[in-house]
Amino acid sequence: MLHTPHIAFIGAGNMAQAILKGMLAAGYPQEKISASGRTQSKVDILAAQTGIHTSTDNLAVCQQADVIVLGVKPAMMGDLVKSIAPAVDPTKQLIVSIAAGVLADSIETWLGKKMPIVRCMPNTPSLVGHGAAGLFATGNVSAVQKTTATTIMQSVGLALWVESEEHIDAVTAVSGSGPAYYFLMMEAMMTGAQELGLSAQVAQQLVLQTAIGAAQMAQQSDQTPEQLRIAVTSPKGTTEQALNTFNKGGFSALCGQAMTAAYHRSKELAQLFKA
Repeated sequence: MLHTPHIAFIGAGNMAQAILKGMLAAGYPQEKISASGRTQSKVDILAAQTGIHTSTDNLAVCQQADVIVLGVKPAMMGDLVKSIAPAVDPTKQLIVSIAAGVLADSIETWLGKKMPIVRCMPNTPSLVGHGAAGLFATGNVSAVQKTTATTIMQSVGLALWVESEEHIDAVTAVSGSGPAYYFLMMEAMMTGAQELGLSAQVAQQLVLQTAIGAAQMAQQSDQTPEQLRIAVTSPKGTTEQALNTFNKGGFSALCGQAMTAAYHRSKELAQLFKA
């Protein structure tokens, strides 16, 4: 890359702040990041925390940017994009949208011009630097711009490209909503542990550490999760009894049904927020 792109975050909510702070922690120059928000006091706090330039003027922030990251809520996206359209130059800038359910075509319609656009579906573990994001690029996004988008999202975790914008709905069902699936499992296990006589504190610590350990084993092992499960399941042992109970309840099928429901809802939201 011939120069370090200037990244402007329009909307400085939790996810946008997680990403820009991750970029700074990874060594991205603070003078190359700016952010705008609706409340002066909030952007002042962000400026004091990070040293980046902040403003309540979206147009001014956009004008100096090579990459514009749209971080507002989906319902606000239409009005926001229309308002910044005069400051957006398709020949020089890239739009990165982290708003769920907002199609690239809708962004172009609101801008009134064709534009290089990357849609990104991050998830809440990005707030602690362990996110998982899926990215989709429209056809006019350059290789250099894709590299920039990857750099932005890798600052807070894993960033993987998908071939079709429709696949973003699948990413939403897997990793976008996925943390809640694991939180639900943790809740259920904590409740079960307490019913077996453990204190709430001991139950929580054991469940959370077990989740961390299992995830790290799966990441670091050459074996698949299926192979790891089989390895820990002794014939006629305690684990086998627990897994048999899960299977009798249709656990695997239920997981698939839940993800399918999330996928279809993601597609419905895309139509709801469509320009």
